[in-house]
Amino acid sequence: MYAKYFKRWIDCLLSLLGIIILSPLLLLLSIAIKINSRGPVIFKQKRVGKDKSYFNIYKFRTMYVDTPKDMPTHLVDNPEAYITKVGKFLRKTSLDELPQLANILKGDMAVIGPRPALWNQYDLINERDKYQANSIRPGLTGLAQIRGRDELEISLKAKIDGEYTNHLTMWMDLKCFFGTILAVFKRDGVIEGGTGTIQKGEDKK
Repeated sequence: MYAKYFKRWIDCLLSLLGIIILSPLLLLLSIAIKINSRGPVIFKQKRVGKDKSYFNIYKFRTMYVDTPKDMPTHLVDNPEAYITKVGKFLRKTSLDELPQLANILKGDMAVIGPRPALWNQYDLINERDKYQANSIRPGLTGLAQIRGRDELEISLKAKIDGEYTNHLTMWMDLKCFFGTILAVFKRDGVIEGGTGTIQKGEDKK
């Protein structure tokens, strides 16, 4: 009942409140990005949404405009060289994700859910199919983000996304929400140019 009737209303309320309350911060970050490097403030990228539909995700731009497009950061040669000074701060604090509040309000995303894959991340998309994890709205954060984030192998990340999909309750969302706050403060699992360093035993089950 929660997933079907209440989750979307809660997402709309939280995203709207977030945009209103954080508007001064959003303005300051926009100014800092503009001063630091040329290019747009907002970065748009094609991502996979609910039922494998496509949408444009919004992020604060953290990389220079000549960075290769539609490529996961960990596949870019020397990704640190492409990240701006302000971008490094935004990524470490996850503040670059704040424009996704607009994606949530539009209905592209949820507050909690599997992180949206790039349209060409076929390995992750196919793995998620095994667990029906492509059948729900992707999220600003999710269960995988509090269990390792960039450090997780794709197969394990998809399995965790499936665990969330099949246990979608208010309790699970609260767990992910507060777990994310803790992970952001601890800066857990953020690895520029790397992925899949954690291989947990549960991947072999």
